[in-house]
Amino acid sequence: MTESRRLLQHFLAALAYRTQKALRGAPPGYSDYRAEINSRTPHELMWHMTGLMGYARTMLNGSTYEPPWLPVFSDEVARFHSVLQQLLNDFANPLLTARITDEQFLQGPLADAMTHAGQLAMLRRLAGAPVPSEDFIYARIRADNVSAEQPAPVAPDLSWRPNLPPQAPGPLRSLDDEA
Repeated sequence: MTESRRLLQHFLAALAYRTQKALRGAPPGYSDYRAEINSRTPHELMWHMTGLMGYARTMLNGSTYEPPWLPVFSDEVARFHSVLQQLLNDFANPLLTARITDEQFLQGPLADAMTHAGQLAMLRRLAGAPVPSEDFIYARIRADNVSAEQPAPVAPDLSWRPNLPPQAPGPLRSLDDEA
């Protein structure tokens, strides 16, 4: 397997991790939260993310992919992780020749999906249930794990409080540093 394919697999695992971080502990009703009339709900975002990963698979397998709507949010989340696993396997298959470059996978459907993982987290904040921050550099992301079963953060932001606005970027500070 090429180094770029290994990196794409790691990216898929990071996508799974960040998606689950945004979904873990979400309050009831979160899946249908709509920030405003023209925005997607978390359920609609997950459906779209599934479609993006399926679209990426068509670049390796041909055909088309248009996932039908699943009315139960947990079913959509499970399908998303299933399609992620299929794409992870596709990237490892030396017999598959892609119609696009690895860079195009990254700049297209993969980056798009990561953007939506961030939107899931933003919608949590807007819905009144913000996602705790962490230093993702130290996250236990394994390229072979794109499942919904993701590890807990190993480097949580110790100064994070759900009722306070996020801190400015920079070194992590404790609340004692503020005094």
